[in-house]
Amino acid sequence: MISMIGSSRVVLDGQVKPATIVYSNKSGKILQVIHELVDDISDVRVKDYGVEVYHDVTPNIIMPGLVDSHVHLNEPGRTEWEGFTTGTKAAASGGVTTVVDMPLNSIPPTTTVKNFEAKLEAANGQCWCDVAFWGGLVPSNLSDLVPLTKFGVRGFKGFLMDSGVKEFPAIDATYINAAIEALKGKNSLLLFHAETDLCSSKQAEDLPTDYSTYLKTRPDRFETDAISVIISCLDETSKKFGDAVPKVHIVHLSSEKALSLISQAKDRGLPITAETCFHYLTIAAEDIPSKATTYKCAPPIRDEDNRKALWDGLRKNILTTVVSDHSPCTPQLKDLSKGNFLTAWGGISSVGFGLPLLFTYGAKLEEIVRWCAENTAKQVALDHQKGFIRMGYDADFLVFDDTATQKISNANVFFKNKLTAYDGLELTGRVVKTFLRGNLIYHYRDGHSKDALGQLILEPRT
Repeated sequence: MISMIGSSRVVLDGQVKPATIVYSNKSGKILQVIHELVDDISDVRVKDYGVEVYHDVTPNIIMPGLVDSHVHLNEPGRTEWEGFTTGTKAAASGGVTTVVDMPLNSIPPTTTVKNFEAKLEAANGQCWCDVAFWGGLVPSNLSDLVPLTKFGVRGFKGFLMDSGVKEFPAIDATYINAAIEALKGKNSLLLFHAETDLCSSKQAEDLPTDYSTYLKTRPDRFETDAISVIISCLDETSKKFGDAVPKVHIVHLSSEKALSLISQAKDRGLPITAETCFHYLTIAAEDIPSKATTYKCAPPIRDEDNRKALWDGLRKNILTTVVSDHSPCTPQLKDLSKGNFLTAWGGISSVGFGLPLLFTYGAKLEEIVRWCAENTAKQVALDHQKGFIRMGYDADFLVFDDTATQKISNANVFFKNKLTAYDGLELTGRVVKTFLRGNLIYHYRDGHSKDALGQLILEPRT
């Protein structure tokens, strides 16, 4: 079936303007984009398509489907934390049409082809949005990197300090240099959880139920030291291999003190980018209550001045993407009864919240599309089909009511474990509908589509 959707407000080419989109529900592709709001299906510009259905959603806003490139779905192995069904349903409810699954917290982690096959078997038939995959960087899998690219992983993530799970150990500068060499000339990406303790910090001795105690255990220098190591490796290998070195990406940057390092590396022409997260942009350390371990994450949420500086870093294009780092766990692991920040699992559940969160906190719609759709699609090399409303692209888009209000409630979230730091927060704006390849996968009143229509993205990366 050929359909049309239009509005007086469509986020298109970096602007909000009238437009009409013609798309095929069968092929899942956008057939034409008309930069006007068409009156009806008899319009001469669309009559040859045989349009059967037309939805004018004015005054609501049409935006490209969002791409969240940092999501932990944890399946197989830790499916009591999250799973493909619940995680992708949560994503779809927030207008996210593509997520990229992180390689750790599942058992086995995505560090070998055999492990990746187990991941794909677990995901098959369970996804309400499209899912791509990151592979992992661990000390034992250097020879597995190129084979994994042939099976379609978009790139590889590693930790420079303890990941929190024993099956995903940290790597060092020697490994980073070797990984860059192994992947030189490949269309891949190296991602880093950039924290390291080069000075062997002592554990804070203050009250473990106070957030400030946890914050002291992960100071800014953890991030700046780690990023300095990564940039040094990139400098060294770039001198050897030139433009053949793979791009490098810093995940979930939380410290404003790291912004200058990223900026200077970019100015020197090094292929490095960085992201931040919804929680670092919307929560300040001063506002985190005692025992509220739902706010614990790593790197940590820092103070209000830092929060504002991250917004500035985004608008100066030092940071280029915003993601959820959806990292759920069971309530028991959050240690809710004791509220001990030092022993609780670190991670915030937020996939699907990004659009209304950023809009509520002052981001323009054009900025949100740039940070959460266009640039995330570019980061994972899917910008030939995702992240934009363009002819020939996947018909992934959302309808957003910017006048509606909503209140996040643990009871109503779609996560497997109904627990988030945003419980009780009132937001402006709500996703009304989400379309994946032209098919409705979520409506805020009617819920999700009966069938899981998401596909696994497995393009070889060689």
